[in-house]
Amino acid sequence: MDIDIVTGDLVTSSIDELASLFAQYDTVIGCAGYAAGIDTPMKLAKAALQSGIPRYFPWQFGVDFEAIGRGGPQDIFDAQLDVRELLRSQSKTDWVIISTGMFMSYLFEPEFGVVDLEKNAVNALGSFDTAVTLTTPEDIGVLTAEIVFYEPTISNEIVFLAGDTVTYGELADKLEAGLNRPFSRSVWTVPVLMEELANDPQNMMRKYRAAFGIGRGMAWDKAGTFNAREGIKVTDVSDWINANLSGK
Repeated sequence: MDIDIVTGDLVTSSIDELASLFAQYDTVIGCAGYAAGIDTPMKLAKAALQSGIPRYFPWQFGVDFEAIGRGGPQDIFDAQLDVRELLRSQSKTDWVIISTGMFMSYLFEPEFGVVDLEKNAVNALGSFDTAVTLTTPEDIGVLTAEIVFYEPTISNEIVFLAGDTVTYGELADKLEAGLNRPFSRSVWTVPVLMEELANDPQNMMRKYRAAFGIGRGMAWDKAGTFNAREGIKVTDVSDWINANLSGK
C-alpha cells in the first residue's frame, strides 16, 4: 500500500493553502477533532469545497446535531450545523457525515464525572432513563473505511453508527455485572448542570455534561445503524468494561 505523510497546518495555513493540498486527492476525511478550535471545521470545509475534491468526510463523528438544534449549551454543535449548511448549499463536492455518538472511552473518563470507579458510583446526566449512543474510536475507524469503499457509493448522506445505546441506569447495571460489585447511583439534573455551566460558561466539560443531560440527539436505536445492517461486529459497553476495567 502506497502511503505518504503530507505535512500541513490546519490552524496556521490559509484556506487557499489547504485547498491546494486537498486538491491532490479524491477523498478527504477530517480527523482533527475540536482541539484545533471551534472555527477549524468550517475552515476545512471551505478548503475542501474550494479544492474541488470529489468527496469530503467532515469531522462530525459525534451526536445528531440537527436533532439537538441551535442555541444549546454546547456552542460547538452550532458550528457543526453551519458546516452542514455549507455542504448542502453546493453540488460540486459530495459529502458524507458519520454520526457515532460519544466516544465510548469518554463516558468513563474521571474528569467527565459519570463513572467514579474509586467511589463505585454512577452519576447520571439528566436522569437514569436518559440514553446515550457510544462507539469506540477503533470501531469508528473500521466503519469509516467500510463506508468510504461501500458499493453503491454513499453520497450526501448522514450515516449513523453505534457500538451501543444505553441509558445511564443500564450503564450502572452493566458496571455492577462486569465488575461484580455494587455502584451507588445519583442524578445530576438538567437544572443543576445548567447552573454549573452558568457559573463557568467557558468550561468545555460543563458544556458537554449539560448537553448530554438534556439528552436530545444523543442516542439512537442501534438496530437501524450502518454496522447493524451490515452485520459488522462492534464493541458494546459490556465488552468495553470487560476489556478495560476488569480488576479496577
